[in-house]
Amino acid sequence: MSGENTSIHEFERNLICEYFSNMERQGPGSPNVTVKALSFVENLTAESKIADIGCGTGGQTMVLANNTPSQITGVDLFPTFIDIFNARCQKLNLQDKVTGVVGSMDNLHFRDEELDLIWSEGAIYNIGFERGINEWRKFLKTGAFIAVSEASWFTDERPAEIEDFWVNAYPEIDTIPQKVRQIQKAGYIPVATFVLPENCWTDRFYTPQRSVQENFLKKYAGNKAAEDFIEYQRYEAVLYSKYKHYYGYVFYIGKKI
Repeated sequence: MSGENTSIHEFERNLICEYFSNMERQGPGSPNVTVKALSFVENLTAESKIADIGCGTGGQTMVLANNTPSQITGVDLFPTFIDIFNARCQKLNLQDKVTGVVGSMDNLHFRDEELDLIWSEGAIYNIGFERGINEWRKFLKTGAFIAVSEASWFTDERPAEIEDFWVNAYPEIDTIPQKVRQIQKAGYIPVATFVLPENCWTDRFYTPQRSVQENFLKKYAGNKAAEDFIEYQRYEAVLYSKYKHYYGYVFYIGKKI
């Protein structure tokens, strides 16, 4: 199985979880970007409720907690991520306002119109952007916000190599205007859209993986599944360096009508 012919979804879940549990963030992003996206969200108070869907180990969640007075629930499918998440809360003395729970983003247990903000950095692709913004809408109060980062095309046409990679990895990838139209169609006012800077991919995501990859390969020497997974991660990094002018992560912020 070579990196050119596979998708991350085909690898063992346990391998993916173990690998990414060694990183502060499980996708491109940065504290500055989280704070910037949060700046477009209005009227959060100590009584407000925020859900961070696909929270991972909580890199962005802790930034939210330090920049809002609100109660935050992080939700992720992987128990290992949530264990790390809650340990972080304790270490940062945030356990009174932040809680991590194991759960699936396609079966959330929030009440209708319970939330003031739904947050999801680099995770909504697991359910699909359009499905996520539509299904999650019922949990938001009228006038509440959704803020998600999503892989998006910057151009209408792309070289075949990067087109094929992303269509295989995430068929729902689309252009920024099309994503904004989907937000509006789902019943939100599009409030803000901005592209994540390059360092969110390089300094914050790919560079920290290098030492993790070396340790991973030593631990799983001779394990083809692990070796194929590392090959895939390295191939993805090469593609970003080569084609970063054609795609990236984009933050989309909408307000429920």
